[in-house]
Amino acid sequence: MNDRIVAAARGWIGTPYRHQASCKGAGTDCLGLIRGIWREVLGPEPVQVPAYSMDWSEPQGEERLWQAAMAHLVPCAPGGQRAGDVILFRMRTGSVAKHLGVVTVPHEKFVHAYNRRGVIESPMSAPWARRIVARFAFPDTISD
Repeated sequence: MNDRIVAAARGWIGTPYRHQASCKGAGTDCLGLIRGIWREVLGPEPVQVPAYSMDWSEPQGEERLWQAAMAHLVPCAPGGQRAGDVILFRMRTGSVAKHLGVVTVPHEKFVHAYNRRGVIESPMSAPWARRIVARFAFPDTISD
């Protein structure tokens, strides 16, 4: 299944960045990318995503994206990475975690929707790696 996730993620490369969107080729943000991969690999999304701001609840200090990931993805043990893992980033010290990507080559590359750049595959450079705060796997099946 991880190969299917990586292939699906790479299929979104070149999609423009659009806040709150999740439409391959037309526009997506980082959450929309994960939602699109879910639909492609697993089927219908488990919940309808409510509107969200670009600050991801920073003023309130609420980890809403992390909480949603915990509710719908499978948390992974700290440490290593596997192809197909969803990684959650904290972009600044003291801020909420609000960026997602998918590991394509463990410890080397990941796909993400990046503001002003669209969906790209980036090197897992030291600045990116040190921002990772959690890692998740897509579930094998969707439970009702």
